[in-house]
Amino acid sequence: MQRYLVGGALRDEWLGLPVSDRDWVVVGATPEQMSAAGYRPVGRDFPVFLHPDSHEEHALARTERKSGRGYHGFVFHTGADVSLEDDLVRRDLTINAIARADDGTVVDPCGGRADLEARVLRHVSPAFVEDPVRLLRLARYYARFAPLGFRVADETMALLRDMVSSGEVDHLVPERVWAETERALMHDEPQLFFYLLRECGALERLFPELDALFGVIQPIRHHPEIDSGVHTLLVLAQTAAANEPLAARYAALCHDYGKARTPAHILPGHHGHEAAGVPLAEACSQRLGVPKAVREAAAVVTRWHTHIHRMHELRPATMLDVFEGIDAFRRPERLDVLIAVCIADVHGRLGFEKRQYEQPKTARAAFEAARSIDAGALAASGLQGPEIGAALKRERVRAIAEAIGRR
Repeated sequence: MQRYLVGGALRDEWLGLPVSDRDWVVVGATPEQMSAAGYRPVGRDFPVFLHPDSHEEHALARTERKSGRGYHGFVFHTGADVSLEDDLVRRDLTINAIARADDGTVVDPCGGRADLEARVLRHVSPAFVEDPVRLLRLARYYARFAPLGFRVADETMALLRDMVSSGEVDHLVPERVWAETERALMHDEPQLFFYLLRECGALERLFPELDALFGVIQPIRHHPEIDSGVHTLLVLAQTAAANEPLAARYAALCHDYGKARTPAHILPGHHGHEAAGVPLAEACSQRLGVPKAVREAAAVVTRWHTHIHRMHELRPATMLDVFEGIDAFRRPERLDVLIAVCIADVHGRLGFEKRQYEQPKTARAAFEAARSIDAGALAASGLQGPEIGAALKRERVRAIAEAIGRR
């Protein structure tokens, strides 16, 4: 029985990146021997164990055979007869198919270290196409490592296109799509994930609402980049640059979905794209199983983002309508996400990256003024039933008008 450190821990160590998780492969052991040695079994699909002291994952070396479509269409074999090389050559990319023994011996049957030095993301074998999750994982690796100079090998890109044209990518289950997307969104340059999906043809299958934006024109005066899809990914990049949370990044992705539905005769304008985009954002979120709070934030931003842009033009009563519409008095974090995406929306345009944008200050001042009104005090004054609501609304509008110097 011998164990080897494998995969991402070695890759990140050699790239000089922080190592968060260390995974191990064990060769020459059975599940019974692992349990007898104090390892705790946790694997559901194949034997994986937690080390009794470090609690790091140790998986028995295994091989796999394709038995159906999609992520679950595999039969795994583990046993003392499975070699380390057998395990490594079933992996996705060469840079992940490297192992190191406790004595420092490196096993690299697929040339992974050379590809690390050359900054190349390359598949290990033609079996790459058998698991559609690998396409998503490669796109995520590209988003993470392209800023370090990595590129996708031409032959690997060809395999990605084959996975799309063969229909293999259509067998991805929603939870796996969202799991990889969520991780990609939190990288420093998440827009690269979606650009790679588009290059191989998978964006149309997995994110049709986003794919439909490419080629849709916008007024050049406001959008020098012109293309709605390019603008959307520029906005996403801005949220990442500002280190915004997941909800803001996903909302940035969805905020202009409605522009794909703009009638041709009103282009390049997009009047009404906000309301048109809400059902598209909802459809995307439900299809992927996006968590409720993130899904709701995307719908709020899609519906209301242009109201923040027009904050200096709105009447105090309309400002209050916005705050009530996003449920900000109960969920103030929604206003934070909305403003964050609006800032990114302004700066996510070619040449607008440093554009002055004062509307968020106005929005926050108006909201704080409205929130300062004490509903309890109004109720204690003797008002009853609907009178309380009407008075609260009236006082909030008055407070907003005073705070922003407008009647």
